[in-house]
Amino acid sequence: MSSKSIRPVRKAVFPVAGMGTRFLPATKAVPKEMLPVVDKPVIQYAVEEAKAAGIEQFIFVTGRGKHIIEDHFDHAYELEALLGSKKKEAELHSLLEALPPSGSVSFTRQQNPLGLGHAVWCARHFVGDEPFAVLLPDELLVDQPGCLEGMMTAYREVGGCVVAVREVPSEETKRYGIIAPGSTRGDLIEVTGIVEKPAPAAAPSRLSVIGRYILQPEVFVELDRHERGAGDEIQLTDALARLIGRAPFHGLRFRGQRYDCGDKVGFLQANVAIGLSRPDTAGPLKEILKQLKL
Repeated sequence: MSSKSIRPVRKAVFPVAGMGTRFLPATKAVPKEMLPVVDKPVIQYAVEEAKAAGIEQFIFVTGRGKHIIEDHFDHAYELEALLGSKKKEAELHSLLEALPPSGSVSFTRQQNPLGLGHAVWCARHFVGDEPFAVLLPDELLVDQPGCLEGMMTAYREVGGCVVAVREVPSEETKRYGIIAPGSTRGDLIEVTGIVEKPAPAAAPSRLSVIGRYILQPEVFVELDRHERGAGDEIQLTDALARLIGRAPFHGLRFRGQRYDCGDKVGFLQANVAIGLSRPDTAGPLKEILKQLKL
């Protein structure tokens, strides 16, 4: 595909309507996306990844009780004034750097919990007729450059749809969307098929999609069918499967660190790993871990 015919990706969709039942009672009043990994909520890591990749418009698909996410990505004038008056410049900077530019954030609601495909479909009027990214905040992906930035580089070369993939053990294929791989060039893998949560014996590979997508707007036509798939939900994977063969479709192997923050143990792992990677917390945290004799 000619690079001149590949349209830029300016918008990103963040599906954040889930109830977070695996983290109850913590998520009774606090959205799971606002649970902190060290000192930043999970959702902020995804937004920062998108900003670093050049995303200009941030579209959040929310649900009831998620207004805290809106507040987080808005000014808190009283707090900012207090920090300024007390000369707490570092703390003030940490607040301000989290904010996307004015007018770049949109919110819409997924009023019924009908699956990831339905959540993405709810953003159709904000996305319009242009390619877009989807980032699942539960997946905290750490790499330099970031996962989506690497996908953008690949997309500018091949166009079409690009998904991030990572190899999982055979017994875990039933938890993910799994691709059928075609020709491979480095970390770029042609996708010849994709299936949602296959049993290990039926899985076309062990390459799972890990929550980062660059998609074409034609996916909304497929999602308009509102067909139910695995778990009796409207699956994004099923819509993507129908696009294969109609446009280029590739997986990009992610070689960085992945933390599943939708899982209790994965969330704890993320906090320990990120804490150990930061100079302000690494030393004391290592001492604590030594004391625990781990």
